[in-house]
Amino acid sequence: MERFIENYTGKEFDLLVIGGGITGVSVAYEAASRGLSVALIEKNDFASATSSATSRMIHGGLRYLSIFEFRLVRESLRERRILSDIAPNFIHPLPFIFSMYKKNKITPLVMKIGMMLYELFSFDKNWVRDKSKKIPHFQTISAKKLKELIPIAPESELLGGQLYYDCSSHSPERFTLAFAKSAVKCGASVANYTEMLDFLIEQNGLLKKVKGVLALDKLSGEKKQIHAKLVINCSGPWADILLDKVKKNTENQELRRSEGIHIVTKKLNETYVFSGSTAKGKHFFLVPYRNKTLIGTTDKEYIGKPDDYKVTKKAILELLEDVNQALEQPQLIKYEDISYVYGGLRPLVEDQTEDVYNSSRKYEITGEKKNGIAGLLTVEGGKFTTSRMLAQKAVDKIFRILKYPKQKSISEKKYLHSSEIEDFEDFFLKNTQKYPFMTSQQALYLSKSYGNEIDSIIDLGKENEEWLKPLNSDGENLAQVVFAIRNEMAKSLTDIVLRRTGIALLGNPGKEIIEKIAQIAAKELSWSVEKTVSEIEKLEQILAIPQ
Repeated sequence: MERFIENYTGKEFDLLVIGGGITGVSVAYEAASRGLSVALIEKNDFASATSSATSRMIHGGLRYLSIFEFRLVRESLRERRILSDIAPNFIHPLPFIFSMYKKNKITPLVMKIGMMLYELFSFDKNWVRDKSKKIPHFQTISAKKLKELIPIAPESELLGGQLYYDCSSHSPERFTLAFAKSAVKCGASVANYTEMLDFLIEQNGLLKKVKGVLALDKLSGEKKQIHAKLVINCSGPWADILLDKVKKNTENQELRRSEGIHIVTKKLNETYVFSGSTAKGKHFFLVPYRNKTLIGTTDKEYIGKPDDYKVTKKAILELLEDVNQALEQPQLIKYEDISYVYGGLRPLVEDQTEDVYNSSRKYEITGEKKNGIAGLLTVEGGKFTTSRMLAQKAVDKIFRILKYPKQKSISEKKYLHSSEIEDFEDFFLKNTQKYPFMTSQQALYLSKSYGNEIDSIIDLGKENEEWLKPLNSDGENLAQVVFAIRNEMAKSLTDIVLRRTGIALLGNPGKEIIEKIAQIAAKELSWSVEKTVSEIEKLEQILAIPQ
């Protein structure tokens, strides 16, 4: 992968995508795979905002049944199966336990009916290529059984629970990158650290025609005009702000934004995701994650500029209080138990509901002709799970607008880049045999993260055997750092340790590891001493728990 902006000379693309989150890269891949010439720009790094602030799940959205979003649930469950097919190294069945208590608003009978509906909507869940990805049917379990599986679950008034399956997303960051790589493989041009400054406008009477954008290469400081027949705004929480550049109406920002935060803490449960309910009736998850527990998520309206967003101590304390109260152990998780925290903003389409928790996660694909603007589409709303389907619908619309002969979508059947794996369990076992110096955990982690590119990681060890020495219990190593820089457009320490690898996703890995990574990055990217120090300082600030 190379940043096209560095050598761009003025080519007109069929489509220019603004935004390198999961929506943008999915649209770029969908369009390029159908033969369109495509460019994508992202002002920071791929998956550096909302797309990396997830609960690491691919799910149907069980709770959306309660607000009668049946179409969204069915589409999500269908996409869960498709993503498992096209990205078998990233998507894996995950058992959930939904607890039921006397105090809950939803009765056990209603919950069971909900599970039956969920099962009905996922009737095709086992029509999968990889038979190791088959998902079992749900079970109603007793209070005694639930306590055996989840010992920290409160015992008072416990009625039992539902054991069911959705899917985990091994690495949303690398999953997003896989879509970007797939787009590039199909001919798309992509560039991170390229900020859209303004639209290029051609006035035709009362109609404004968007002909591209003026963009800033944030690494070189150079500004370039990027030309395209059609521009699609996939900037998520920034969508309305970009629209205001062409509408020239900064007082009317229609998009609602919801904050969601997650914390990584000590191990509280194993194997099963525990779904509990707060005193306010909102759900939270305790997710087993790399020998720790991932807790999330909040769903609270955010007022302010999305560029100013950051996780606050107040938000963390509120989440801790809600979870500790729900688990009836006020001191179960202390602030000092937190090793890492992250958050992001979700764009929401509707504004009718008072509480964003009950807002839909549906999406909209809109043109701007009603505002006298042609050549511009905007995608708003949506969720990670349905990003491929959203892209398919958006590109269908793009073909109609461009008046090109319709091309059938192939993304439902085609493996993502480096995910061409027919049987993941067999693939993993072969890697343990092929690379006997790796522990089983390391082979599993790298097999999930890199798919067929695992061989490229190991090959880098021929340059320096130190690069293959494990840095953590998952076996992450310095070869991944080199690979990220040389092959995956990693341009900063945060790109490397938070998005290309998971080295810092459990918290600060320590000064020694950070300095080793920084030394390699400095050599590979020709950083000065001052730049290297600055990169370390920025990373440490990001990893620091708010005080």
